[in-house]
Amino acid sequence: MKRRDFINWVGLGWIASSLPVAIAACSSDTTSTSGGWQTVGTSAELDKTGQLLAKDSPVGTVLVVGTSKGENLTAVDPTCTHAGCTVAWEPPTKTFLCPCHGSEYGVDGKVQKGPATNPLKTYAAKIEGNSVVVKPT
Repeated sequence: MKRRDFINWVGLGWIASSLPVAIAACSSDTTSTSGGWQTVGTSAELDKTGQLLAKDSPVGTVLVVGTSKGENLTAVDPTCTHAGCTVAWEPPTKTFLCPCHGSEYGVDGKVQKGPATNPLKTYAAKIEGNSVVVKPT
């Protein structure tokens, strides 16, 4: 093999090995939107029960409460800050209730009744097209 042929093969190999990196850099991520907003579900899922629990979202576990027709969506990390249990939304009292030890959190994620002392992590939430999107606050 001539030196020129060898150099051409090495160059071609380098270009071929770089191609997947270039393609990945140019591809779009369908789970994120502009400004740090992350898709956690659809508005149809939210409207079924008035709440949407996304366990494997890009920002972690998120519980979104409301409807796509309402202006105010509430979104929190539903992990109780006391014992790590998953809190449930209680529509009549508009609180998040921990089934393990009875901690209660308000719509803003702040503790209303212990034993928990730290608030739930909250997110800004909105409807974008047919998607429910959140971003950390």
